[in-house]
Amino acid sequence: MEKLVVIGLGLIGGSLALDLKKRVNFKVYGIDQNPNHVTKALELGIIDEEIDFEKISDASVVIIAVPVNVAADVTNEVLNRISKNTLVFDVGSVKQGICETILNHPKRKNFVAAHPLAGTEFSGPEAAIYNLFDDKVNIICEADKSDWQILDKAISIFKKLNMRIKMMNPEEHDRHIAYVSHLSHVSSFMLGKTVLEIEKNEQHIFDMASTGFASTVRLAKSSANTWTPIFLQNKKNIIRSLEEYIKNLNEFKEMIENDDAVALNEIMNNTNYIKTILNGIRHNN
Repeated sequence: MEKLVVIGLGLIGGSLALDLKKRVNFKVYGIDQNPNHVTKALELGIIDEEIDFEKISDASVVIIAVPVNVAADVTNEVLNRISKNTLVFDVGSVKQGICETILNHPKRKNFVAAHPLAGTEFSGPEAAIYNLFDDKVNIICEADKSDWQILDKAISIFKKLNMRIKMMNPEEHDRHIAYVSHLSHVSSFMLGKTVLEIEKNEQHIFDMASTGFASTVRLAKSSANTWTPIFLQNKKNIIRSLEEYIKNLNEFKEMIENDDAVALNEIMNNTNYIKTILNGIRHNN
């Protein structure tokens, strides 16, 4: 059995461990700075054994699934310890920083900068589930900087997870992901905050929350420890997206203040086009 090391035993790392044990028959070793996560991952059968950094040199694959603010440092440490044939890939949702940090590392070719677009609002080893990555997109950045055999090995793993591959450069990735993923989390957190501040009666929130509210605020249940580093690491792009979002909110507020039914109707009708795009994505999948 090949040796898989997963560093970071939360939702993504744990789900990868579960599926790769099942689909590729890896023996899975785990590392996490939180000892409770290691204990729980062992109890749940997510990993087979705990390991430390000193014993990863013979690993076939190392997955780095830690918060994005420490991912580059962890990647450097891993690259310092692996063999020449080890595949190392990360799963972070911000790519430019990590790619710049390890650019000149002697074992840069062993690294694949990846971002599987999958997840839930839950966190920790208990959140890990099977089949999380089926039919999802996995973005690979700077594929040309990875050894072709290492890259081929990574793509083979992603295909076993039934993922579709898309190539991007790190700058492009971080810009687009700020709009289509990071901004939605900001919106959800701030919607939840606004409702909590305005509606002090928790029973009213519970009784009156529609399925629309529940689905819109779902992401506000996400881990702050995960998302604070993401927002700060992708600061420039998120600020740009927030500026555009705030502009649109202010325009919408003015339409309501001015009783401008025509403009309200037009802007909502035009925005309905988003369902055409999303329906097309579902159809293509």
